[in-house]
Amino acid sequence: MGELQAASSSISPLAAILWCFYPIGALVLIELFLRAINDDDDDQDGGKGVRVGQMQPVPVPSGA
Repeated sequence: MGELQAASSSISPLAAILWCFYPIGALVLIELFLRAINDDDDDQDGGKGVRVGQMQPVPVPSGA
């Protein structure tokens, strides 16, 4: 029983809580890195939208 108590008191509660956030932080850093190197802007106009056709009004049924 003394071995279990010695093993459980060797880590602080703060370190145990932070240990849960290390994998999440690593995944967030990987995601930010991958987004930074992703350059998929393939248009030459700087992202300006082009309308294909004139917008038509949508008929709305009257009454309830």
